[in-house]
Amino acid sequence: MLSIKDRDMRVTIWHNPRCSKSRLTLQLLEDNGVTPKIVEYLKTPPKASEINAVLKMLAHGPRDAMRKGEKPFKANNLGDESKTRDELIEAMVKDPILIERPIVIKGNKAAIGRPPEIVLDIL
Repeated sequence: MLSIKDRDMRVTIWHNPRCSKSRLTLQLLEDNGVTPKIVEYLKTPPKASEINAVLKMLAHGPRDAMRKGEKPFKANNLGDESKTRDELIEAMVKDPILIERPIVIKGNKAAIGRPPEIVLDIL
């Protein structure tokens, strides 16, 4: 269990309730005494600046946090190496289904919950 001090720092999860990994990650947080702010990113997509900030926390490029099997990835040729960082982030804003899930954010740290236990490292 986390200490009271640790639980007080705000935790946010970019969550898709239809995704089993996202549900497992949310349950893992709750099992560890964390009640995160839940952002259903498909209903409320993050802004480009938010995605950019999270990518920096993850130390990932946009493609590292994209779901490459989704139709918009292929339809928009997002695997094309000539696409810029800004173009890839804008694609994530336009089609948030491209954003890998779940992403847990705490302070200046973030983790993709694949597997869910990885998020415990930032708590």
